[in-house]
Amino acid sequence: MQSKKRNLRILEVLGILLALLWLFPFYLMVTNAFKTNKEIFANVMSIPSDPTIDNFIQAFIDLNFMNSLFNSLLITIISILLIVIFSSMAGYALARNKSRLSGVILLLFVAAMLIPFQSVMITLVSLFGQFDFLDRFGLIFMYLGFGCSLAIFLYHGAMTGISKSLDESATIDGANKFQIFYHIIFPLLKPISVTVAILNMIWIWNDFLLPSLVLSDAEATIPLSMFQFFGQYTRQWHLALAGLTIAIIPVIVFYFIAQKQIVKGVAEGAVK
Repeated sequence: MQSKKRNLRILEVLGILLALLWLFPFYLMVTNAFKTNKEIFANVMSIPSDPTIDNFIQAFIDLNFMNSLFNSLLITIISILLIVIFSSMAGYALARNKSRLSGVILLLFVAAMLIPFQSVMITLVSLFGQFDFLDRFGLIFMYLGFGCSLAIFLYHGAMTGISKSLDESATIDGANKFQIFYHIIFPLLKPISVTVAILNMIWIWNDFLLPSLVLSDAEATIPLSMFQFFGQYTRQWHLALAGLTIAIIPVIVFYFIAQKQIVKGVAEGAVK
């Protein structure tokens, strides 16, 4: 008993140290967001001696924040909805059809996760440019393609824990494939759906490279607008850190709202 208690205390201490390590960048971001640029360069680790909210006001104006927020929300929400809908349907179809072809298709989706975006970005942007599709909706279509591989893999794994007898019972009651999926199977996939949504939200919300190749200034997302604080010769760290602090608030709020479902989804995936 003594050894178990000692081991638990050691794990608790390690957990606290690890949490502090992960929280340290957030401490630097938030504390320096309330400083002037001069004070940041004087001592980046210190607590603000004279906290000011002027950085947040100026960053809000310079970022054209409401327009950037609208673009980020539009792209992120529609992309996530499409990824969840189409990936869950594909995962369901591949899991229920036990054939060699479905196994090959799943393997192709898994293999696609190994392809780095940088290796296809020039060809992809050139192709979409030929069809005049370099806008927000073209970007959403790209995110759908890049995000589906991992999502299908997760949904396929989740489907292995759902008995096929549910499908058979619903079929006997007269339900078709779409009714079975949307009314019976899809609600059971809620934890995985939330996990997929969180993973893709963090990626899409913070993505800079792909939007920089596709979007115009009028359609700029928050990460693209943030780039104006980093010039060739100057770095407006006080405004950039204030803007970053504002930008992460929607992600944090969404995470805390869906926290229970995320933990449940990860736990179910670990058991399976």
